[in-house]
Amino acid sequence: MAPHLLRERAPAKVNLTLHVLGRRDDGYHELDSLVAFAGCAADLLTLEPGPSPALAVSGPFAQAAGPEDGNLVLKAARALAARVEGLRTGRFALTKRVPVAAGLGGGSADAAAALRLLARANGLAADDPRLMEAATEAGSDVPVCLASRAARMAGRGERLSPVTLPPQPAVLLNPMRPVATADVFRALGLAAGGRMAAPAPAAFADPTEEIARGRNDLEAAAVRIAPEIGAGLMLVASQTGCRGVRMSGSGATVFGLFETPQAARRAARALSAAAPGWWVRSTLLR
Repeated sequence: MAPHLLRERAPAKVNLTLHVLGRRDDGYHELDSLVAFAGCAADLLTLEPGPSPALAVSGPFAQAAGPEDGNLVLKAARALAARVEGLRTGRFALTKRVPVAAGLGGGSADAAAALRLLARANGLAADDPRLMEAATEAGSDVPVCLASRAARMAGRGERLSPVTLPPQPAVLLNPMRPVATADVFRALGLAAGGRMAAPAPAAFADPTEEIARGRNDLEAAAVRIAPEIGAGLMLVASQTGCRGVRMSGSGATVFGLFETPQAARRAARALSAAAPGWWVRSTLLR
């Protein structure tokens, strides 16, 4: 790797809980979600500083990443350039290792990694407010991905509160079927101004208890679109030592939580054998 090449990991975001509070009059859904990030499931983004932004995409999920002009990496770079006069950008190279349209915030994590790289290339402090402004413009999930640490998201995702979460050994399982977020929210069927019948559980002092009592309000709608999600939930729940299973985001990835990393790795091996062709990773969520 060239010495002037900057490098960032873009870890997958996992929604440990996802409560839909209602749909606002502007069409956006009001959410409350406890999120964490996967240590062993991440895209890789590099930046070779230069005069103008460019992007090359490779890796096992490159074809699903979408056209260059629609990629969130460039959208985030443009948003920051509009706020920082003379911003030095350059050529990004993205290695897509995380499934696309999978409920793991892959594109948002990539955009956040781009902002971190641009901050390093331009000597911007990590807490420079222009980074968060650009993240908010780039997408609802980009602000929480900027720090890539456990947090509570509220509103559209712009209201963030850090959470102290013990590392959670986990397995991620995806049936290799993309699921569009817009389709899932449409299937949820909330009209503008509508509220969910079930209220969000109250916050607990111990986030692990909150995870156990929480839910993902998009899960049923996503299963109607992609029944493979239901099969994945049952597969993970059947693994020895699994202490909880849920869908992440709008799907189709599901996760199971385990007592130890060793138990998670054993489950990942068993799931790889039981579901050949599916994407499986054991990880620590934090």
